[in-house]
Amino acid sequence: MEIPLTITDYLNRAERVYGDRIAIIDEPNQPANALSNLTYRQLAQSARALAAGLDGLGLSLGSRVAMVSHNSARLLVFLFGTSAYGRVGVPINFRLSKPEIQFIIDHSGADVLIIDPELVEQHGDFEVKYQFTVGPESDALLNYDATPQPWEPSEHATATINYTSGTTARPKGVEMTHRNLWLNAAVFGWQSGVDDREVYLHTLPMFHCNGWGMPYAITGMGGQHIVLRKVDGPEILRRIAQHGVTLLCGAPAVITAILDAAADWDGPIPGTGTMRIVVAGAPPPTSIIERVETELDWEFIQIYGLTETAPLLTMNRSREEWDHLDAGQRAVELSRAGAPVLGVELSTAPDGELLARSNHVLKSYWDQPEGTEEALAGGWFHTGDGGTIGDDNYATITDRKKDVIISGGENVSSIEVEDALFSHPAVAEAAVIGVPHEKWGETVKALVVCTDASITENDLIDHCRELLARYKCPTSVEFRHELDRTATGKLQKFKLRAPYWEHLDRQIN
Repeated sequence: MEIPLTITDYLNRAERVYGDRIAIIDEPNQPANALSNLTYRQLAQSARALAAGLDGLGLSLGSRVAMVSHNSARLLVFLFGTSAYGRVGVPINFRLSKPEIQFIIDHSGADVLIIDPELVEQHGDFEVKYQFTVGPESDALLNYDATPQPWEPSEHATATINYTSGTTARPKGVEMTHRNLWLNAAVFGWQSGVDDREVYLHTLPMFHCNGWGMPYAITGMGGQHIVLRKVDGPEILRRIAQHGVTLLCGAPAVITAILDAAADWDGPIPGTGTMRIVVAGAPPPTSIIERVETELDWEFIQIYGLTETAPLLTMNRSREEWDHLDAGQRAVELSRAGAPVLGVELSTAPDGELLARSNHVLKSYWDQPEGTEEALAGGWFHTGDGGTIGDDNYATITDRKKDVIISGGENVSSIEVEDALFSHPAVAEAAVIGVPHEKWGETVKALVVCTDASITENDLIDHCRELLARYKCPTSVEFRHELDRTATGKLQKFKLRAPYWEHLDRQIN
């Protein structure tokens, strides 16, 4: 017997086994009215109502439905109400600018956009067939009186398209199948120890690799979702104390915010001895990892992956063989990307690029066959990251082969930023690189040659902010008379980066 693996399984199990259990405690400070505490039965009913409402708009199965929002209970309903009933969810980064969001809507072919009220106020309307503002307007779309049209489950069907900033000026749409998402969530949940007593705090944006898959894993096991709209260190500690949170995921910057808040916390640190924090985006310094154990008494877990791999490829979690080590020695072991998770095979190319095979690797890039062929050349997914694999099969990421900067856990295409700089009439040459930053891991630096000596650093940063999301914009600009190039006229980014990284052991932070 063979039954298709679809994310519908996670919602169905939660409804059948944990129907009366509180599933979601929404962020109370939503600009739209927060949803009252939903049980798993109510979550499933809401997901079906969304699917039926989309039926009422005349959307065929396989149609794309986009949502751009901060974390909210409605975003969790969206993830299931689209994919679990045969449509394709397109969760969009709420930090993007209006032109960037419009590009994703157009490129994915989305017929519907559901958008947070705060973002409507910021951006206004988009060019899309149907636009609904989160709150009473989007709630009116839900049709509780109808049964969604039947969908023949297929694990090879596209469940979501997740857009990522890569080496090109425009983001790529990563097609994730139900099989990709099902297995990523199952392996992630299993290896991180998710069970029915889990209380999960959504510090990680749900749009980001579908919250890395934790929304599915927590739901399938009947755990409780605590929604946090915006990351804030003191508020994270308050929510942990209030709800008995046991697990959260985030970028290294989230750890820094928590440690800063803990230094001023009055009383015992919430979650002492019971919390687990899963970190990805870039390896934090060993000193930060050590402080998680010594100052918070939380378990530190590191994973590595990409949007194209759903994302789980490796996990580094403390093991029995390290029990005799002190906190500093354990931090060194935990600073590596980790061992391949179940079902993942890793290798390295002759030039040191890390390669991967797994059930989590993307189906394709949406409407980009050449990009897909390049990424999957030779039957391996090419991560674009330089790495080594030790005798114990633990991977260490040493460098970034792709022209990507990771700042605060967000990918920034240097080419995209360079395009924005070149649109300024005074910019003759530009090179964008990532430089070390204590809080964000890396930050964006622009090296430019200008034809107008009166142009200032702030002029160019403000220009970029008109075109790009703020996190993509340069935080510093260095003016030069020329940029060194090869004999063929190519910029060598690794040489431009070198002076800023020479004091570090590896070329990522």
